[in-house]
Parts: sequence; structure tokens; C-alpha cells
Amino acid sequence: MDIILIPGLWLDASSWSDVTTDLERAGHTVHPLTLPGVGRPAAESADIGIAEWVDAAVDAVDAVDGRVVVVGHSGGGNVAWGVADARPDRISRVVFVDTAPPPPGFGISEFEIVDGVIPFPGWDFFPAEDVDDLDDATRARTAPLMRSVPARVPTDPIELGSEARHRVPVTLLMGGLDSETLESELEQWGPYAEEFRAIDDAEVVRIGSGHWPQFSMPSRLAMLLDAAITR
Repeated sequence: MDIILIPGLWLDASSWSDVTTDLERAGHTVHPLTLPGVGRPAAESADIGIAEWVDAAVDAVDAVDGRVVVVGHSGGGNVAWGVADARPDRISRVVFVDTAPPPPGFGISEFEIVDGVIPFPGWDFFPAEDVDDLDDATRARTAPLMRSVPARVPTDPIELGSEARHRVPVTLLMGGLDSETLESELEQWGPYAEEFRAIDDAEVVRIGSGHWPQFSMPSRLAMLLDAAITR
């Protein structure tokens, strides 16, 4: 299967490196993306928003023959869902890595803008449950990989217009949540719960990791991706 790997905020294609080896060994063809404006100054990225990220990922799908799997980590899940909305007939499954499909009109989150871009805020910015499985060596190795993102991207509302996206099978690979726990928390999700419940075929699988399993347990993440893709 051809797999489009969409990184989350501050990450580029290299963030998937430890995962792609196992996926290729399993027989898949992987296409890790670096999205427009990542690591670029404001003068080159000010006009780039979530729509441009979705367009870039759609182009990656269009460049492949046949049906594909789209994987989105964290904020990249918004991009993946935008791709499912734009090309529902081309997507055999969307896999969200520690995130969930956004409802129309919602962004990723808000972060501080510095010099017209959003730099990586550092590992200490995030809740303990997100980063506790990243040891000091992993943090030191991966922090230099982080790149700024265009200022508009995290807060831009995602535009979704095709109900056909809800017919695309979905897997949520969640760091710490299993299906039962997610179901118990859905009532607090508001429009996210409505979007999730509108999906015809959705499954939830617990990774047992923090928010960056591609760094903390890439082999397990690759195994779970392969399992979802080959169901």
C-alpha cells in the first residue's frame, strides 16, 4: 500500500524516519511529507495556512496511482482529514496518530508567534503525559529536528464540505486512550464528538505512548500502522 505520512507541527519528513524502515520492510511504499513553509522565515511563509498544507498533501495523493492510506500525526491529523474530504474516493483509510478528526471550522491550537512564525516551544511546554516517555537522549536527539511553522497554520479553521469523508474508514492510534476511555470522554468533546460519531467505520487503538510515538516507540507505531492498513 502507498502511505502518505503527514507530520504534526514543527516536524518535517525526517520525523518519520524510524517508522518508515519498518513499514517498507512490511512491503509498503511510504511518502513522508515536509509541508510548505516549515522552517522558513515569515517573509517566505506568511501567506501559508492550513489550506496550503491540505493542498500539498492532496498533491501527494494525486501523484500516486490507485488508493492510498493517509496518516496524520497530531496537527497533521487536520491535514489528513482535509485530504479525506477532498479525495474520499482515493483514500482507503485515514490513520490519526494521537489526535482526532476535526469538525469543520476548527483549528489545531494556539501558540506564541515569534518573528512572524511559530517556533517549537520546547519539550517542557507540554503536559507530562505527552512527553514522559521521551528520555533525555531522545529529547536531545529530536529537538534539533524541530522547525518553525507558518504563523497562520495552527489557528486556521479547516474547511470541510464533503460528507463522503465520513465513509472513509478511520483508525485512531491514541497514545494513552483506549476505545472505552475515549467513549467515556466523548461528551466533553463537543463538535469533535459529533464529527467522530458521524464516521461509519472508526476504531480506536491504544499505543501506550506519549504524544510522539514516532520518537519513543517507532517500531510499535509501525506495527500498529501496518495492522490498521492491512485489516
